Amino acid sequence: MQELDKATQEKVNQWLNGSYDKNTKAEIQKLIDQKAYTELTDAFYKDLEFGTGGLRGIMGAGSNRVNKYTIGAATQGLANFLKNKYPNQKIKVAIAHDSRNNSDVLGKVTADVFSANDIHVYFFKALRPTPELSFAVRKLGCQSGVMLTASHNPKEYNGYKAYGEDGGQFVAPDDKAVMQEVGKITTVDDIKFEVKPENISYIGEEIDADYLKKITSLSVSPDAIKRQKDLKIVYSPIHGTGITLVPKALEMFGFENVILVDEQTTPDGNFPTVVYPNPEEKEALTLALKKAKETDADLVLATDPDADRVGIAVKNHRGEFELLNGNQTGSLLINYMLEAWEKEGKLTGKEYVIKTIVTTYLIDKIAKSKKVNCYNTLTGFKFIGQVMEEKLGKETFIAGGEESYGYLVGEFVRDKDAVVSAAFIAEMTAFYKDKGSSLYDAMIDMYVKYGFFKEKLVSITKKGKAGAEEIKAMMERFRNNPPQNLGGSKVVTLKDYTLQKETDLKTKAAIALDFPKSDVLQFITEDGCIISARPSGTEPKIKFYCSVNAPLTKKEDFDKVNAALESKVDEIMKDLEV
Repeated sequence: MQELDKATQEKVNQWLNGSYDKNTKAEIQKLIDQKAYTELTDAFYKDLEFGTGGLRGIMGAGSNRVNKYTIGAATQGLANFLKNKYPNQKIKVAIAHDSRNNSDVLGKVTADVFSANDIHVYFFKALRPTPELSFAVRKLGCQSGVMLTASHNPKEYNGYKAYGEDGGQFVAPDDKAVMQEVGKITTVDDIKFEVKPENISYIGEEIDADYLKKITSLSVSPDAIKRQKDLKIVYSPIHGTGITLVPKALEMFGFENVILVDEQTTPDGNFPTVVYPNPEEKEALTLALKKAKETDADLVLATDPDADRVGIAVKNHRGEFELLNGNQTGSLLINYMLEAWEKEGKLTGKEYVIKTIVTTYLIDKIAKSKKVNCYNTLTGFKFIGQVMEEKLGKETFIAGGEESYGYLVGEFVRDKDAVVSAAFIAEMTAFYKDKGSSLYDAMIDMYVKYGFFKEKLVSITKKGKAGAEEIKAMMERFRNNPPQNLGGSKVVTLKDYTLQKETDLKTKAAIALDFPKSDVLQFITEDGCIISARPSGTEPKIKFYCSVNAPLTKKEDFDKVNAALESKVDEIMKDLEV
């Protein structure tokens, strides 16, 4: 019979004998009585890691679970960091939460712990999107912010995103400093849970109004919207926070025909109508697509639970609704913004866009053609926010994005923003419709102009301790023995972001990569394909990003070239042997 190893057993005993509440102890005892050793091991074999973006994990009792105590420890560590960084200052933080089960309770725990540490809290009265939390940190002059969310993870998860004074998630060196302080909280007795109500202020509608006004001021095609105000938009918040602001943002932009997916408008942490509340998954848009077919809609929009990501569907050239992936939407959005700025004569050579290294290089190509800088960062929107801070006052940010359905327009927020993105995707659809084109046709036109770039993400899930070890071994195998051929083309370059090194595999010559260390490998083939491998920082997955491209000389060849590129991606995945 399997039993617990010594270190895990000690951790279990610490919780059974420590200053934890009786419900927590009863939950642990129940697992012991049931001899649920696998579950106990996963719950206690390590402390839930406070990574560079915060915490994310399955809810429940245990050191490797999201609960009052792990959230309390994270908050106490963050409070200690803030007091060290801002001595003799009255420190302020903003806190928001999404619609997940226990997000409101964990938000209250976070507010209580900050207040007990004499830090002033601005606490959103009700659920709000992540980007609005980022906006509030900046507007209210806070030193930090916390969002209680697990983004688009399954319903069993919750989490904690920590933000710095710029409204972006912490970056070096502060990220490591926060992690160190959280690591110093080794016992529940180190956490101050006793609330000081005088240190908590409640916020809500006044922040909404300012945020929405700022977003609306960014519109670049108001006349097209006036002519296309009846554009049929189907919108689903997938039981999340998007319902609080997305319909209002669309209305303020001038759209008068927004059709809500009624079954998904009520915030609900059980996400009863979907398997995963993730707009990257077609299944999550089933009801929205049904509504779109019924109403003959022009555009489908769906946001994840904390409304920082947006998925879309539009009619393809055969009149069928098709989901666009994050690379397609991001390319369209940035292409639209750059063309609008160019038309207005606003491009001066000091503008820029940002994307991540695993996001389509079509964006780099579009930016180059407009003489706009395109900066690449590691995966994670915090790195995009970091570049925005560095360029402030020197260059003008137009838009940015990453393939995982996160985009940003304008400089008011330092995180991906589905509220502003939904409004601009609708505006872009109206703009092209006004010209007699669909968004899908506009995408094909873009491919004819710049080349047909096709991307595919393949995620492989490996759960628990054994899964984490398997993913590590897989990355080591690729690092030490990179594939020689992928998709019928020789692999000529290996970029290893852990070693911060780019190697020419023919000559073995190496140059330094100017990026922070990150567990990412990129294989570049002779014919320009880019294949990236990286373990997820928030889920038990290893991800493979395939990017292939070919010329598209005329629109009529779209289906043929699309099929050829699809087949090439399949060949590459076969060659990787995963």
